[in-house]
Amino acid sequence: METLSYEIVINAPAQKVWDILWGPETYSEWTQFFGAGSTVMKSDWKVDGKTYFVDAKGDGMVSTIDSIDEPNQIIFKHLGMVQDGVEDTESMEVKQWSGAFEKYILIDFDGQTKLHTEVQVEKNWQEFMNTGFTKGLEVVKRLAEESR
Repeated sequence: METLSYEIVINAPAQKVWDILWGPETYSEWTQFFGAGSTVMKSDWKVDGKTYFVDAKGDGMVSTIDSIDEPNQIIFKHLGMVQDGVEDTESMEVKQWSGAFEKYILIDFDGQTKLHTEVQVEKNWQEFMNTGFTKGLEVVKRLAEESR
């Protein structure tokens, strides 16, 4: 498992950046580079609860929130896949990466925010994640700075 990290400085307060990251209107905009079509996040926003990162058909990942401190940080722990409405947390394929973390840390610098992200992935997903986060975080920056 590889740990990849990305950082970007955004000229907006942390709460604004948080709202752009997780708002239903903006989440699918910055995550468009992670797959074909629109992606949505459905969450109960509870530690050890359920969070789904899914496409229009409802296929994607099932995760949980490991820790949350709005607007400073959130850490997701990925549990498995959802395909055709069925959660898979037990197959050998899933068990190879189940438990991987995805972290978002927002650090306030006098009204600017440094957004630091980390994701644990299998090596063969590294290029996919690099593209998704590099392009996606630029969209977060643009959206947060435009709406100041």
